[in-house]
Amino acid sequence: MEDYIVSPNGKLICFVIRGEIFVKEADKDKSRSVNLSNNPARDISPAWLNDSTIVFTSDRENNNYELYLVKSSDKSQQNIFKSLKHAITKLTDTDADESDPVISGDGKKIAYARGTDKKQFVVAEISAEGKLSNEKILTEGWTTPNSVKWSPDNKWLSYSMDDLYFNTEVFIQAADNSSKPVNVTMHPREDSQPFWSADGSKLGFISARNNRSSDAWFVWLKKEDWEKTKSDWDEKETPKEPAAAKDDKPKENSKKDSVKVKPVKIDFDRIHERIAQVTNFPGDESNLIISKDGETFFYIGESSTAKGRDLYSIKWDGKDLKEITKGGSNPSNATMDKDGKYIYFMKRGGALSRYDIKGDKTEALPYSAKIKIDYAAEREQIFNEAWRTIRDGFYDPQFHGNDWNALGKKYHDLCVMASTSQDFRDMFNNMLGELNSSHMGFTAPERIETQKDATGLLGAELTPVENGMKVLRVIPNSPADKSSSKLYVNDIITSVNGTEINAAANFYELLNTTPDEKILLSVKDKDGKDREIAIRPVTSLRQLLYQEWVSNRKSLVEKYSNGRLGYIHIQGMDFPSFEVFERELTAAGYGKEGLLVDVRYNGGGSTTDYLMTVLNYKQHAYTIPRGASDNLEKDKLKFRDYYPIGERLVFAAWTKPSIALCNEGSYSNAEIFSHAYKTLGIGKLVGVPTNGSVISTGGKQLIDGSFVRLPGRGWFVKATDKNEELGPAVPDIIVQNDVDWIAKDSDSQLKAACDELLKEIDSKK
Repeated sequence: MEDYIVSPNGKLICFVIRGEIFVKEADKDKSRSVNLSNNPARDISPAWLNDSTIVFTSDRENNNYELYLVKSSDKSQQNIFKSLKHAITKLTDTDADESDPVISGDGKKIAYARGTDKKQFVVAEISAEGKLSNEKILTEGWTTPNSVKWSPDNKWLSYSMDDLYFNTEVFIQAADNSSKPVNVTMHPREDSQPFWSADGSKLGFISARNNRSSDAWFVWLKKEDWEKTKSDWDEKETPKEPAAAKDDKPKENSKKDSVKVKPVKIDFDRIHERIAQVTNFPGDESNLIISKDGETFFYIGESSTAKGRDLYSIKWDGKDLKEITKGGSNPSNATMDKDGKYIYFMKRGGALSRYDIKGDKTEALPYSAKIKIDYAAEREQIFNEAWRTIRDGFYDPQFHGNDWNALGKKYHDLCVMASTSQDFRDMFNNMLGELNSSHMGFTAPERIETQKDATGLLGAELTPVENGMKVLRVIPNSPADKSSSKLYVNDIITSVNGTEINAAANFYELLNTTPDEKILLSVKDKDGKDREIAIRPVTSLRQLLYQEWVSNRKSLVEKYSNGRLGYIHIQGMDFPSFEVFERELTAAGYGKEGLLVDVRYNGGGSTTDYLMTVLNYKQHAYTIPRGASDNLEKDKLKFRDYYPIGERLVFAAWTKPSIALCNEGSYSNAEIFSHAYKTLGIGKLVGVPTNGSVISTGGKQLIDGSFVRLPGRGWFVKATDKNEELGPAVPDIIVQNDVDWIAKDSDSQLKAACDELLKEIDSKK
């Protein structure tokens, strides 16, 4: 299951599997479903227009997404689940994509997105038959709103939307477009996932404004509610539910849907100041839902009982925290039915469950779905959607000077007529390659599961000799370097688990399927003595080899600088690497006069600005604590370099001289770092030009689980206005390393960086 939505009366569930729309009863004892699609196109984003009609998005015609409607075509059986006849009607017919329909609570209006380059957020009236009228365009620009929600009275829309600073804010806008959208969150950290309380008192949202941790917050819609004190709320009486009469029975023709909804009052003046924080726990909260009475907030957060995430509830004032699911079950896509009786959510593998709010119990909702896959037609759909994804979202509308339409025609038959999904993948990637762009690629799942074996690695460099494998080198901290399973240079491994090694055998075949399992090696040392070693091979030595390389760089810097400089290599532009970088500022930089910052072979990420904060800090004062000087005026110049960095700054700061290294293996955000380090004048850049592969990338998952990457945002150097894609960072000092530099235990680039930084330091003395 990829998506689902519960009918307004709570009796049916519409869900999506592999681009097909199904409907089933919301019953824990019934799993049968009805396929409403039966089409090789991709049908997605279902929305209930009423209890018997569903609006959805499909690319079944004209090679673009349009809005469609499905309902029973049997006049004698209008129940869409029970009917054996269904009719599908096309609601829109434009050249642009229509997507993400959201129906108002009264079923009379629809909000949806339209367009590719020129994106529009549209609201229209919709009849019970699906006829659209009185269309209004609420927003128009480079992006469209996310997490669109109708207010309880169907007069307002809330949504989150990015600006060009890529800051996400929550807005409220009149559905009739009578007023401009109002930013109700107003904060430079991300605010998203709005949710109206049905009583019209609050608009909940998720915000990262407190220590960049995503928490549940809400804004008081009415000033009078915000002005109430804790005592005022404590004195408020909880409305009692009306007692049901003894003869009350559920009636099909109930008038509950025709009851007039109380208008939602919103005091917009300084509304962004009327916010309150609900949660403040480790990790990130998400998927916010507010109970019908506005009292209880439901959300998904880090599990308190196991590794993973679980569903929680908490009162709006932060009291009565309750863990609903247990054991890190990782629920997702939580929703609440219209009557506020159940919280529905998905679990691992697409399983569906619901939580009875009043009964305080959870139950599984099984489902079965039958799909007939036309692989040839599906492959056509996959090609078209992947091609359209690049057409509509590639960061450069000129496609690096290529004709994307022509390329689509050129590769269409080569892809759709490929004999396997892997051949399809390779042909599609050839088409992507014509754009000469980084951060692109098409991946396809294996249709048939095959056995995946892993070969155990000992952590020793070996060479075959007569009747064995000779140890040439042992990798530090590897299995072969542990005291209980140590191998030495010139040792000869003669057998594995009793199987002798000979010239005709493949030694590594003996290590197949052995990772993390103990094996027995027979070993002959350099003096001819035999011994047995129990060793536990590993799957990968990558990190150990990296650590060895870094250790060797540190030794070289110590040698080249005569102990005056420190060295830090940044493995990736991610937070684990940033945390290592912060630690190494002290571990490697302690007592040093300067620092080498190395981003060679760094594949990228997103932490350049954190590193800039550390390396580009400007000291504005210095401090002298009592006991450090007997005469402040006399000694103060001795303390000019000291500032309470560890106490006052969000991140550490390096205030001494530094120099950076890059090379052709520096990619993406490591290149952004290299450009920034050079153009901001932090220090000199040494090495060779970077790869020239800089674009912000995302992607789209396709109907069969395939995935196409999509570079959607270009990066330009502000100092030069040049595109960083195909525009590498060029060092101030260009130095090539010898081909055999690692074997020779030398590093000309490192040597040049040390010489340059020492020269700069000495020139200021």
